[in-house]
Amino acid sequence: MIVINVNNDTGSDIDPWLNIRVDRREFLRRMAIIGGGAMAGGMLLSSLACGPETSTSTVVPTPGLGETVSPEDPRIEAGPVEFSTAATTMMGYLSRPKGDGPNPAVLVIHENRGMQPHFPDIARRYALEGYTALSVDLLSRKGGTGVFTDSNQARDALREIDRDDFIADLNASVDYLQTLSHVRADRVGVTGFCFGGGLTWLMSVRNGEIAAAAPFYGSAPPLDEVPNLNVPVLGIYAGDDERINSGVPELEAVLQQNGKNYRIITYPGTRHAFFNDTGQRYHQEAATSAWQEVLGWFDEHLK
Repeated sequence: MIVINVNNDTGSDIDPWLNIRVDRREFLRRMAIIGGGAMAGGMLLSSLACGPETSTSTVVPTPGLGETVSPEDPRIEAGPVEFSTAATTMMGYLSRPKGDGPNPAVLVIHENRGMQPHFPDIARRYALEGYTALSVDLLSRKGGTGVFTDSNQARDALREIDRDDFIADLNASVDYLQTLSHVRADRVGVTGFCFGGGLTWLMSVRNGEIAAAAPFYGSAPPLDEVPNLNVPVLGIYAGDDERINSGVPELEAVLQQNGKNYRIITYPGTRHAFFNDTGQRYHQEAATSAWQEVLGWFDEHLK
């Protein structure tokens, strides 16, 4: 692991479970994507690419299965949700620790092939760590990831959606989390991967409601928007990811010039999407370390 740079800190009721339920059969239908397409592979989508205390979780990722925490784990409550926005009905997957809370929350943004089973699993992992987590389906405007017969179709459909629509849907997702009685409304973080990492950077400079962010190998936001950043950001990058990494030096320069609270970690010998344990680029050692770093970051800034 290489830490590229660390900047000093600058300080920066409604239904208790969900608004709308769908049954497990319907959720599995929506989530069923043929072909094991969880690898983002560094492909362009719109203009986006796709320390502290350690975790107490004993989960060990198993490549290919897309599930390291069972939806039936007795320590959590987990399942599909829907919530209405001005433009559409958003689909997602919500997971939280058993009990009343309130808990800090994390919004999880998927890669550029839609909400594959890996991303609800990430939400369940966060629930084991004491967070309410929402994995949101950014193909909701197209009927949801599950309506596409393979992940290439899902990727192509995402390309048809305007970036501002993505931001609107993500803002609505943050709003939804803040309405839940078991969520601490002032402690909502955002994380995303590849395409979702780029959107996480955008949310960091555009949404004043979030309290911390952790983009994974995300393309840089417009540099003229970086002065708007008011949340601590932990950026995770792969060592062998030239296209994405080429934008990091300029981003860092602007972050430093504006005295922003950030940290960037690059893992040598890894490729884009190394965290995804259902893909061929998965790197277990780096993924485990990155998970601990992000948990430490969120524990510091959200708990």
